[in-house]
Amino acid sequence: MTVFEELKRRGLIAQMTNEEKIKQILEHEKCRFYIGFDATADSLHVGHFLQLIVMKRLQQAGHIPIALLGTGTTMVGDPTGRTDMRQMINKDEIKRNAQRFKEQMSRFVDFSDGRAIFVENGDWLLNLNYIEFLRKVGKYFSVNKMLTAECIKSRMEHGLSFLEFNYMIMQSYDFLRLYQDLNCKIEIGGDDQWSNILGGIDLVRRVERQEVYGLTFTLLTTKEGKKMGKTQKGALWLDEKKCSPYEFFQYWRNVDDAEVIKCLKMLTFIPIEEIESMEKWEGSKLNQAKEILAFELTKMVHGELAAKDALKTSKSLFSSGTDDENMPTTVLLQDDFDNGQIGVLKLLVSCKLCKSNGEARRLVDQGGIMINGERIVDPKLLLRESEFEGGLTIKKGKKVFHRVKLN
Repeated sequence: MTVFEELKRRGLIAQMTNEEKIKQILEHEKCRFYIGFDATADSLHVGHFLQLIVMKRLQQAGHIPIALLGTGTTMVGDPTGRTDMRQMINKDEIKRNAQRFKEQMSRFVDFSDGRAIFVENGDWLLNLNYIEFLRKVGKYFSVNKMLTAECIKSRMEHGLSFLEFNYMIMQSYDFLRLYQDLNCKIEIGGDDQWSNILGGIDLVRRVERQEVYGLTFTLLTTKEGKKMGKTQKGALWLDEKKCSPYEFFQYWRNVDDAEVIKCLKMLTFIPIEEIESMEKWEGSKLNQAKEILAFELTKMVHGELAAKDALKTSKSLFSSGTDDENMPTTVLLQDDFDNGQIGVLKLLVSCKLCKSNGEARRLVDQGGIMINGERIVDPKLLLRESEFEGGLTIKKGKKVFHRVKLN
């Protein structure tokens, strides 16, 4: 099976500008392709992980990935999928984030001996003369056409700043520079980047009179159409300091039944024939598929030892509710207590098991909280400091376990 056939069979491809030509390039040529990563945080998250999987698959087929780090575009911010403007961050923070991205990407994609390339678009964007850029590049863009792009149109209701409006032109210019400097012929990205990718293809065609191509991969979403990778604490980060291996494991162990086969196909390197044989699994067999998914992804992100520890902890908790050192843990300080006591609602919020006292109260009222095996029914319950000696275990719902101990 060719890499193109593999991508299609796993449901990874969403849209292409020229299927026949892209198929020919991926199956019979050695090409350079790029994916952009704006350095908006100090860690990659699960949305980036899907991009890294695609990069790795194409690299294994002999192609050369270009990881473009948005040290320039991050200064502006991509309006795609947003209802408000992204928070502005300074150059130093962007540089630190980009360096962290490089470290994390190198765990998944081989950047040695020219097998993959890092570039930063700040190298050409940050020193541009604005008037010169408008004359050389801006003249090729129709405002009327840009306004029809989904990434722009979806923001018009809430208000789109002129700063963000420039983002499509900047990303398009990236493709032109990568074509000119590195002979990059394909841009790849999530399906929400389709309009931006088309802008770059059109710019290369107008400036260089050459054909380049775009391919988008399927976004990782739930059956309701919401992006996967959101947890109680926010994004599902790849940095273990922001999301522990156990928490990462549990996220995938708890995916909806309808999502598990799709995730196995898109995110793992398990042979597609094996995954397709799981499509008829139900009940306990489907839970086994979830464990396979969680183990494989945790192994890729955090290593096999961490994956084995997370699997062991998960099995222990679900079979007997016993404690384990790998369980997510909150350490309370004396300042967290009032006269040696802490309310159960405050405790749940402090552990980030609930976002507010109101949410915590509703959960207790619904019988969704157990502490050390006992169901909590009183939202006014006060816990003494002494009860935390040796640690205690909170169970939220059927699947979330959390340990609390004193400093």
